[in-house]
Amino acid sequence: MALEIERRFLVHGELWRPHVLGESLIRQGYLASGREALTLRVRLARPPAGPTAAFLTLKLPVPGEALTRQEYEYAIPAADAEALLERCDHRLGKTRFELDLPGGDWVLDVFEGANGPLVVAEVELERADQPVAVPPWCAREITGRGELSNAALARCPLAMWPEADRQALLALAD
Repeated sequence: MALEIERRFLVHGELWRPHVLGESLIRQGYLASGREALTLRVRLARPPAGPTAAFLTLKLPVPGEALTRQEYEYAIPAADAEALLERCDHRLGKTRFELDLPGGDWVLDVFEGANGPLVVAEVELERADQPVAVPPWCAREITGRGELSNAALARCPLAMWPEADRQALLALAD
């Protein structure tokens, strides 16, 4: 078992692009998800070159630790992931960029479809109290905002939000 300790941020602008190391097109779906319960996710990640990677991931909250979840992730055959994705009622797509930044493992997700134009940066940390140098293009921290988790965005994409709520969220990134 691994612990996932992460902080998340809404992103403004394109100043993150010089830090890009690589990218993958991601399709993921949720076989089970709940705000305070377990999440079971299937993911396909396709880089510009090379084989598609597929994973089945189980995440569980850690009581009393807002930044931390238990995470169990297993590689599975891509064909199995495709079959499982077909069974998922809640799916999303995004392009994930791996970033070269200090202080943790940084990625940035540019959401597609019903969740566009949302852009979210995440940093995975070794410890919850680890200091982070937050880049200036990270406009607002959204760590712990359940309605902005990937599972929640798959269940209720931005396009389904009331227009005032959607615009208020996007304004936070300006």
